[in-house]
Amino acid sequence: MLQSLAGSSCVRLVERHRSAWCFGFLVLGYLLYLVFGAVVFSSVELPYEDLLRQELRKLKRRFLEEHECLSEPQLEQFLGRVLEASNYGVSVLSNASGNWNWDFTSALFFASTVLSTTGYGHTVPLSDGGKAFCIIYSVIGIPFTLLFLTAVVQRVTIHVTRRPVLYFHVRWGFSKQAVAIVHAVLLGVVTVSCFFFIPAAVFSLLEDDWNFLESFYFCFISLSTIGLGDYVPGEGYNQKFRELYKIGITCYLLLGLIAMLVVLETFCELHELKKFRKMFYVKKDKEEDQVHIIEHDQMSFSSIMDQAASVKEDQKQNEPFVHPQSLAFADGAATQ
Repeated sequence: MLQSLAGSSCVRLVERHRSAWCFGFLVLGYLLYLVFGAVVFSSVELPYEDLLRQELRKLKRRFLEEHECLSEPQLEQFLGRVLEASNYGVSVLSNASGNWNWDFTSALFFASTVLSTTGYGHTVPLSDGGKAFCIIYSVIGIPFTLLFLTAVVQRVTIHVTRRPVLYFHVRWGFSKQAVAIVHAVLLGVVTVSCFFFIPAAVFSLLEDDWNFLESFYFCFISLSTIGLGDYVPGEGYNQKFRELYKIGITCYLLLGLIAMLVVLETFCELHELKKFRKMFYVKKDKEEDQVHIIEHDQMSFSSIMDQAASVKEDQKQNEPFVHPQSLAFADGAATQ
């Protein structure tokens, strides 16, 4: 008897704090995933780093043996200056001296990477004025970019996701959830093909030193806004039509980022994912107007109608793939 009561009390305790338990497991899982990534990256990349260090030491020793008039401190001072310039995107190699990092097209490409928070890091401001302007430009431009992308993605999602799903649901009578899942998968496949595989094949042809895997790696790192900067297109010394190429890459990054956000928005609106996300959210408390007596000034007809309209609007937003414009589209399709 006591065991059954204790077991039932434990079950009630777990159910009462289910969101907190799920959130705790989520945090633990995320930390374990970080540790897992660190272990894998370290075990895979550390041997290559050690080989590169040994190779550089041998080259440095051989160079000093062949040039006895040059001391090691002088060589290290020269190499330090070269590496510092290289970090700013300036190379001393003769085959790279023709490429300027701050012509108009390169500056346009840099501005797009800053505002999209990709930030390859291959080109950075050198002057104090440029650094100060970059701060002010980013403070204003990044929220502006988020507003722009949100507005564009909201409009694209209506025409690409909500209306097709609602059309098949109303016109053909399919289940809305099943149509939404199939549509999300197809949209993901089309996006990956058009913004990953095809551009990777194009980059592997246009960039002399890139294979298909490296090109695909660049596309993923760029469109996910990770922006490591180890691969940047259009930096080769023999790159043809470099200005036009840079403008094309800028357009590709903006369109690809919009496409990625549309796919993410489509998957986030799936009913199954909404239920999964709610497991980790804090439950909303009851509204105070449901507990306390409604005051006299809230009893007017206009206020009641406003509250009812707000409740209906909230219900519409909680339903998957339902939008006021989509409802109008469905009414038109039903009357045909």
